[in-house]
Amino acid sequence: MKRHLEDSDSDSFFNDLDFTRIMRKLDPNPNPNPTTTPNQPTRHLDHPEPTTSTSGSSDPARIHFFVRLISNGKTLVLNGKPTDKIELILEKIQSVTGIPMIEQRLIYQGRQLQSEYTLAECMIKNDAGLHLVGRMRSTEHPQVWHLVDTLVSTVYRLLKGETGFICKPVEAVLIVFLDMTAKKDIHVNNLVSHLNIFQSLCAPSALVMLYRSPSKSNKELAEKSIRMLLSSLKTGLQRVLYSQCAPVALEFCNLLRRSGVRDDPLYSFCRSSLGSMVEDVRIGRGLRNHAPFANRMYVVSFKDVFPFVSELASKLTEGLDVNLSPNEVRDFAVFLRPVKSAIKDLPDFEGCIPVPMMYNLSCYDDEVKDLFLILFQLFEKMRRCLEKVKCEMGVKRKEDADWDQYLAILKETHGIAKLYQGAEDVFWSNMKLADVSLRYLIVRYAKRGEDYKWIIGHKDLLDFESRRHLVMLMLPELKREDEELHEMLIDRSQLLSESFNYISKAKPENLRGGLFMEFNNEEATGPGVLREWFFLVCQEIFNPQNALFIACPNDRRRFFPNPASKVDPLHLRYFKFAGRVIALALMHKVQVGITFDRTFFLQLAGTDISLEDVKDADPYFYNSCKQILDMDPGIVDQDALGLTFVHEVEELGSMKVVELFANGKNVVVNSRNRKEYVDLLIKHRFVTSVAKQVAKFAKGFADIVGDEKIQKLVFNTLVFEDHDGMLHGSENVISVEDWKTHTEYNGYKETDPQISWFWKVYCGEMTGERQKVLLFFWTSLKHLPVDGFGGLASKLYIYKTNDSIELLPSSHTCFYRICFPKYPSMAVMRERLNIITQDHVGCSFGTW
Repeated sequence: MKRHLEDSDSDSFFNDLDFTRIMRKLDPNPNPNPTTTPNQPTRHLDHPEPTTSTSGSSDPARIHFFVRLISNGKTLVLNGKPTDKIELILEKIQSVTGIPMIEQRLIYQGRQLQSEYTLAECMIKNDAGLHLVGRMRSTEHPQVWHLVDTLVSTVYRLLKGETGFICKPVEAVLIVFLDMTAKKDIHVNNLVSHLNIFQSLCAPSALVMLYRSPSKSNKELAEKSIRMLLSSLKTGLQRVLYSQCAPVALEFCNLLRRSGVRDDPLYSFCRSSLGSMVEDVRIGRGLRNHAPFANRMYVVSFKDVFPFVSELASKLTEGLDVNLSPNEVRDFAVFLRPVKSAIKDLPDFEGCIPVPMMYNLSCYDDEVKDLFLILFQLFEKMRRCLEKVKCEMGVKRKEDADWDQYLAILKETHGIAKLYQGAEDVFWSNMKLADVSLRYLIVRYAKRGEDYKWIIGHKDLLDFESRRHLVMLMLPELKREDEELHEMLIDRSQLLSESFNYISKAKPENLRGGLFMEFNNEEATGPGVLREWFFLVCQEIFNPQNALFIACPNDRRRFFPNPASKVDPLHLRYFKFAGRVIALALMHKVQVGITFDRTFFLQLAGTDISLEDVKDADPYFYNSCKQILDMDPGIVDQDALGLTFVHEVEELGSMKVVELFANGKNVVVNSRNRKEYVDLLIKHRFVTSVAKQVAKFAKGFADIVGDEKIQKLVFNTLVFEDHDGMLHGSENVISVEDWKTHTEYNGYKETDPQISWFWKVYCGEMTGERQKVLLFFWTSLKHLPVDGFGGLASKLYIYKTNDSIELLPSSHTCFYRICFPKYPSMAVMRERLNIITQDHVGCSFGTW
């Protein structure tokens, strides 16, 4: 049962729990705090600070007393006016314990107190001890009542100054309580009841009082106990049960905050714990105070959560100027999530809120206006921060710890902006002005596991490098080479079929970790051999002779699924295999020399295809459709085209007529329906006819990246040309200067004649194709990344060997290393390089 009652008058049962009153019970003559004066007001732990200078504890008209329940040993702390009747005290006891008044017998100094008498008439004085007896049939969980009462009593004894054996029971009792409560198989009603008892007996207040004690040992014990409690609830309970603990964490937060320790590490810990409990729960507008804990509609209310949003927003705006805490950024996000959901759940929320200063919602009106101010305070701060990033991002300096939090704050700012009419447009118009900073932050600070969908919707603000970085974060992270990898031993003569067996039969989780590859009867292993395998197997998969894919007539690098691929009974399994291989190639950052046609790329992204998108895939089809749309309407309506809603397709050497919709063969194409006719033609030609193939390819891709949603997100993050750069690689002529800049020497110096001869032969005598063969021999790459040699995992190396000058150069492609002895002349160097750059030598390893 939550301790804060809806009525906040002076008779509230919990008004007695301030520090001064408890200490008066423990020690009638306490030593004054040297930092305070006798007239200084005290703070109430459970309610806002009083507006007057007189605390309840100094009110001579109030009586402070204790009631002990004989049946289960629990103790209640009560107070009241001398004129309060015993009946009122019994009502308070019923509100806390659930024991009906007719079952209560209140005993003081050996006599039963009658309900019609007042406290004064019964001679109840300060710190009096009363006993409650009776049948108490309504009391549940007596062991839990006893445990928590023991915990609270022990804390009080500690506050009185007792030492020694007392310290151990606090932790020991709490551990027993947690063993009964923080377990995954506990029923939700029992969990709620246990937590209700914990709060009803004022355990949070007692622990916070202990934490505020001037005794260092008391403070440390209290902090350890509170941390242990909240941590054990998190680790021991299932997620759905863990959220039910929010009222306890909320009480700790409120007690600590009202005690003036808001910047204390323990308060921050309790606040973070509360945030983790409420981030995925629904919060409502109704008050929880009078509802039984187990029957509350909401674990916590909107009014409970929103103050933490305001508090953390203030900390963020201050921290952006001084020192930004990642924990506070995270807490702001988790508290904001249920607040936004609650606003969206309002009956009069219609997608966005008009200007909040001129419009009232049915609920949360003040908070909605406050949130609007928070939005623009945060955004103004972030605008200045992004300007700073733009000015300083090219300057060499120590890492600025705050910059890595900017994307998270921008995400939350954008989330708030979506609630208010016109605010999101303002947000993105300003982001467009700060696009350079945004790209820099993404490439430098975007982290794996974070959600960047809010950016992906405006990928036009990004560049290739930042979009590529976001995609790489979506792909699985490779294991280290010393971890278990999926091993493959492939016979080159059976490259496609054996690769198909290894990849298609493997469990996706085994493939995601990484691959170990070697060719049969060859010694070479490692990343270089793996890169070669990727290149060779992709050349086979997309070889038109295998009937899986068709090359675009206008660009033979581009491919789309072959509608006639079913000539192979295994074609759908091969498409799934192809999807896995392409996802793995992207994951391993290997450029395989092929790319997709726009129609294929858009389908993988879940995007509709237009007429302009089919231009490369089928120029004849494109021109025919274009003529139909551009033709004079009058001529079309004269049935000059002689078309109906059918499509002729070739299938296994014969022509087949397919209706574009039911009875389409009887519907004539005219000027009014020709656009629909062209759209249906495009859909049938490039979507319907290859739907199964695309679906299987997408399934194979999704096997590697995790699921279909991520698969679509990958292709939605990229623009069409980005995929070319990631999968095919650079189309630029190989730059000798770039190659030299990224090459280092071991055993040779740059000024040695052998190095000079090497570059002269390469630059002056090799064709572009032979240069690519040399690159492949050296690195197992035929295509460089879009950013050239600088995009490789490491620099290239030329090693000097002590081998005979009769031997050819050798390579260690895993390490981008080429090795050769000290050749005596340029002629010998030329001869050796000419041999290794023959295609049948340079494009295979040891199979001449």
